[in-house]
Amino acid sequence: MKKLSLIFGVSAVLLSDIMCAVVAYNYCALTWGGRYAGYGAPPATAFLYAVPYLIGIAVCAALALVFRKRAIKY
Repeated sequence: MKKLSLIFGVSAVLLSDIMCAVVAYNYCALTWGGRYAGYGAPPATAFLYAVPYLIGIAVCAALALVFRKRAIKY
C-alpha cells in the first residue's frame, strides 16, 4: 500500500506541473492571438484548461491519503 501511496502522490505533483505548463502556454497563445490575430476570447479563458487537471490532482491526492492511512493501519 505504501508504494501505491507514493505513486499517487508523485502523480499529483506531476499533474500539477503539467497543468501549469498547459495553462501558461494557452494563456500566452490567447494573449498573442488577441493582439495580433484578432481572437475573440479573452486570455483568462485559458484557465478553463485547469479544471480537468485540478480534478485529477484532487483524485490522486485523495487516493494517496487513503492508501497511506491503510499502510499505517496494517
